[in-house]
Amino acid sequence: MNDIVVSLRKKVKEHAPLIHNITNVVVTNFTANGLYAIGASPVMAYAKEEVADMASIAQALVLNIGTLTAEDVEAMFIAGQAANKNNVPIVLDPVGVGATSYRTETAKALLEKIDIQVVRGNAGEIANLIDENVEMKGVDSNVQINNLVDLAKKAAVKLKTVIVLTGKTDIVTDGVTYYQIQNGDELLTKVTGTGCLLSAVVASFITQSNNILEASAAAVCFYGSAAEVAASASLNKGPGHFQLHFLDYLYTITDEKIKELVKLEKSID
Repeated sequence: MNDIVVSLRKKVKEHAPLIHNITNVVVTNFTANGLYAIGASPVMAYAKEEVADMASIAQALVLNIGTLTAEDVEAMFIAGQAANKNNVPIVLDPVGVGATSYRTETAKALLEKIDIQVVRGNAGEIANLIDENVEMKGVDSNVQINNLVDLAKKAAVKLKTVIVLTGKTDIVTDGVTYYQIQNGDELLTKVTGTGCLLSAVVASFITQSNNILEASAAAVCFYGSAAEVAASASLNKGPGHFQLHFLDYLYTITDEKIKELVKLEKSID
C-alpha cells in the first residue's frame, strides 16, 4: 500500500485534477490552499447558474454541508446531477449531521437522489446518517462508539458508498474490505477545516485510480503522514504553527517519509 500512496500522490501532482468544491464559508480558503499544496486545482463555485457547467468539466465534486443555505442546497443538487451525468465522482462531507434536522435531512436527500461515491465524516456524523442517533455538540461529536468498524461497514452497505470514518483510528470501507489507518496527530482536531480538507484530498486521489476504496485509503494515509511531520516541526508551538507546517508538508513530504510513516491494516470479511 505504501507504493500506492506514493504513486497516487505523484499522479495528483502530475495531472492537477480540477476539484469542484461546494463547501462551507469557514474552510474555503484553507481547502483551496491545501488542494494547491498537493498539486490539485481547486475551484469554489456555488452559484446555481454555473455549478452544472463546472461540475461537468471537473474531475471530482466535493459537497460539504458545513454552513448550509437554501441556495447552497439547491446548487448541490444541480451540481450533483450534472456530475452523475458526466461520470464525475462525488465526495460528500456531512458536517454536523445529527445537530439539526435540516442538516440531517439535507444529507440524506443528497444520498438518496445523487449517486455519491465517498462519504467522509466522523463517527457521530456517520452514525446519524444511518439513523443510529448520536448526540452532536454543534458540528462536533465526542461520542464513544464501541465498534467503529461495524458502524462504518454498516453505513457503507446501507448507503452504497465508500465510507471514510475519521477519528483516532481512521476506517475506510466498502462494507466488505476495510482499512484501519493509524496515521495523523491530535493537532488536526485543533485547526478548523482539517476534516473538510481531507474530503477534498480524498476527492483528488480518487480521480487518479479506478479503485475508489484503495485510493480513499491512500489519501487518508498520505494526509495523516503529512500531519505527523507537521506536528513534529511545530512541537511545543501549538495549532497556529501546525496549520502553517501542515500546508508546507502536504507540499514537501518526501516519498521516503511517506513509506516510513504509513500505518495501515487491511482486512476482508
